[in-house]
Amino acid sequence: MAKLEQLDQKVVWITGASSGLGKALAAECASLGAQVILTARRFEELETVRQSLAHPERHISIKADITDESQVRHAYEQVLQQKGRIDWLINNAGLSQRALIKDTTMQTERAIMEVDYFSQVFLTKTVLPTFQQQKSGRIAFISSVAGLLGTQYRASYSAAKGAIHMWANSLRAEVAQDGVGVSVIFPGFVKTNVSFNALNGEGKPQGYQDEAIENGLEAEEFAKQTVQALLKGDEYIVVGGAKEKLGVFISRLSPAILYRMIRKMKVK
Repeated sequence: MAKLEQLDQKVVWITGASSGLGKALAAECASLGAQVILTARRFEELETVRQSLAHPERHISIKADITDESQVRHAYEQVLQQKGRIDWLINNAGLSQRALIKDTTMQTERAIMEVDYFSQVFLTKTVLPTFQQQKSGRIAFISSVAGLLGTQYRASYSAAKGAIHMWANSLRAEVAQDGVGVSVIFPGFVKTNVSFNALNGEGKPQGYQDEAIENGLEAEEFAKQTVQALLKGDEYIVVGGAKEKLGVFISRLSPAILYRMIRKMKVK
C-alpha cells in the first residue's frame, strides 16, 4: 500500500476560498497542519476565513478574480514570494446554473464556461512550471457529479464541469513522469450557498436555495472525505449521497437507463 501523504507544513492553495466548499476545504487542510493560501474576489471575507482557521498566522489571503489573467499572475507571484513552493493547488472557484437551455443567453453560457473551465485552465498552466520544477505536488479540480451525468437546468454548468474533467485527464497523462499528481473531485449535493449564486438564463443570481442542496451533505463532511482521498493519492473522487453515487455507477453500467432516470428526476 502506498504511504499516506502528510499535510503538515505543506502549502495548499485554494481558490473560491471565501465560502462554501473552499472555506470547508481550507479548514480541513489547516487542521492537518497545512499552510493555506486563500484566494477569492472578496478580501474581507478571506480574512474572516483565515482568522477562523487553526494557526491563522500560517495562512495568507490573496485577493484575485480568477477570470482576470493579470490578477492570477500577480497572485501566483505573491504565493511564491511568501511561501516559496506550492504542494497542492485546489481549483475550487466555480459558478453554477439554474436555467433551461432555451432560456439561457449565449452571454450566460460563456460566463459559466469562463469561470468553470477557462479560468481553471489558465491558473493551472500558470503554476504548472513550479510543480514540474519541484518534481512533486498535486493539482486538484472540483468538478461535479453534474459533469459526469448532465441534468436539466444545468446544461452549461454540466458541460464546463465535464470539460475540466477531460482536460485534467490529459494533464495527468502529460505530467505523470514529473512526479505531479492530478485529481478530480465530483461533489454531489453539498449544503452551501451555491444555488443562491447560481445563474439564471439572463445571467443573474437565482437568489434562493434548492431543496436538493438544502438536504445535501454538510460542507465539512465533504471536505473531510475529499482531503482524505487526496492524501491517499486518489485521482477520481466522487463525494455525495447515495443517489448521486448510484447515478455515477449506472452511468458506467448503462447510460440508456441513466438517461431515462434523469428525465424523471426533480433537479431544481
